[in-house]
Amino acid sequence: MNVPETRWLQDLQRLLPIRSHYVISGAIRDSFLLPLPSQEASPGGATLVPFNRALWESLKRLDYRLLLIYDPVDGLRVYPDDSGQRELATRLFDVKLADGCQQISLESLSNLMKKLSAEREMRCALVLDFASRITRKAEQLGEAEHRFFVAAEKISLTASAIVPRETGGPPQYNPILWLVNRAQDLPSWFTLDSERVASLVISKPDFEMRQGAALQLAPLFNGYADAAPAVRTQFVKSFTEGTEGMSLSALSDITELADRQKLGIADIEDAVRCYKVGALDNPWRKDYLRKKIRDGQSFIEDRVKGQHPAVVKTLDILKRSVMSLTGAQARSGGSRPRGVLFFAGPTGVGKTELAKTLTQLVFGDERAYLRFDMSEFAEEHTSARLLGAPPGYVGFDAGGELTNAVRQKPFSVVLFDEIEKAHPRILDKFLQILEDGRLTDGRGDTAYFSETILIFTSNLGIYVEDNQGNRSQNVKPGDSYETVEFKVREAIGNYFKFKLSRPELLNRIGDNIVVFDFISAEVAAKIFDGMLRNVARRLQEELNLQLAMPATVRDELLARCIRDLSNGGRGVGNQLESNFINPLSRALFEQELEGKQRVTVTAITEADKVISLSLQLA
Repeated sequence: MNVPETRWLQDLQRLLPIRSHYVISGAIRDSFLLPLPSQEASPGGATLVPFNRALWESLKRLDYRLLLIYDPVDGLRVYPDDSGQRELATRLFDVKLADGCQQISLESLSNLMKKLSAEREMRCALVLDFASRITRKAEQLGEAEHRFFVAAEKISLTASAIVPRETGGPPQYNPILWLVNRAQDLPSWFTLDSERVASLVISKPDFEMRQGAALQLAPLFNGYADAAPAVRTQFVKSFTEGTEGMSLSALSDITELADRQKLGIADIEDAVRCYKVGALDNPWRKDYLRKKIRDGQSFIEDRVKGQHPAVVKTLDILKRSVMSLTGAQARSGGSRPRGVLFFAGPTGVGKTELAKTLTQLVFGDERAYLRFDMSEFAEEHTSARLLGAPPGYVGFDAGGELTNAVRQKPFSVVLFDEIEKAHPRILDKFLQILEDGRLTDGRGDTAYFSETILIFTSNLGIYVEDNQGNRSQNVKPGDSYETVEFKVREAIGNYFKFKLSRPELLNRIGDNIVVFDFISAEVAAKIFDGMLRNVARRLQEELNLQLAMPATVRDELLARCIRDLSNGGRGVGNQLESNFINPLSRALFEQELEGKQRVTVTAITEADKVISLSLQLA
């Protein structure tokens, strides 16, 4: 395989005859794939080298003889650091590098830059590393820094392309390269107003570059040497596709991590995942998880009642996640979230409860889910809370609530409650999560969602608005499930396509919309009985009292609690609180409970809209 050309080095070589200064930002701390002499290169004919080595090898081919490097900590040095280079630098620029480096002031550095730009004996270059740390804020430069940058600007404008007396060749500048975190770290009048200053941004490596690096690193993986050609090819493909958006240094780190963890070529996905999320143990591949999900329907329906179709579809999506078949229809879908679910339906029917139950089933603890109430993000500016403020704004270095939480809990269920209440601009951020499985916050740190299940909940479709903005009920209790599902799905589609004008978001959610039905009277009775048992348990735990209730009283209380099912199970709980828990608390508060072990509710009465209970204590 031919070694792909490194773009920024190509740009540098092209601009050397016309530019004297270069402000270089982006992935300056990455490694770069270069063809090197056979005694240094790997079997593929290339090797990964840091910035200084890549620059020096490129300049050498253009007959450059000396590379000086300055940074605010170590001062001035030569690259490569050998006696011949040090002697050459001393002879040309009268510097003292006997100990390898020399501390110099900004004034001395500007004089060195002036001499280097005018040097005619041989081609030379200077790198100003950590140049972002030379300055304070651009608008608050001290006298020394201001004088230094004015001198640098003057040098950039007065320098001329030269032909060295010693080596000849075409006219080229002796370049000065500023390595910065961001181009705006330097004064804008220096970087924008000078025609001789070029800005180069080193981007993350593309597919071809990562593939080339994967080929160089492949022999370092256990089992590669003995693998069949088809297995080797598949390994390189998986390594390349799994590291999309990563630097070549990250590929090297993954290789070292695999060696330390004894991971071979068959475990490349585990090695990449371990690097991304910082955890080697993968709950999704545990044998016990398949058994738990196989028996999961009864476990879920014990907590989420009356939603059989929703539970079945949810389990289907979960099984797909466990089998690593999410996005299998796409050429590359390994970085997408493990599963995406859009729970839609009436309020109080179990959407949030199913999310908690799903978390309990997969991770053994319902508290492993991360919940975001999207009503808190109704304004566009609140995206700074969720994803982190942009660079330069107050708090950008704190990261975002979502990205920080996913980095801390990479294996989790992430619940976005009532998604329709979020600002539409915030919804755009989910496009990248759903497609690429990652998100970068204001600090530049990336959070990976590839091991999460994303759940969106919504009440969309229960009520709809006409052209005049009047709300009307779209579905109601008593409608068949088929009718509810059809109308809710249709309303969700219309909302994303026409109201938000974001059909692409709906397209990425796909067919993962799970519609919940209204609860029936029979289901409401089961929910009521479960809640009544919870009340009895709390009485036993807190007051050491056993609750007793004749069937006639229970039936009357049930009738009161399920008269209106439009608010679902939560409405049943609210009615139980009003019709039973509140009057029970009032009655017990007036009683002497010491020595009592049993409370029997004998009747429920109501006068002037005040509900009272008749009790017997024993």
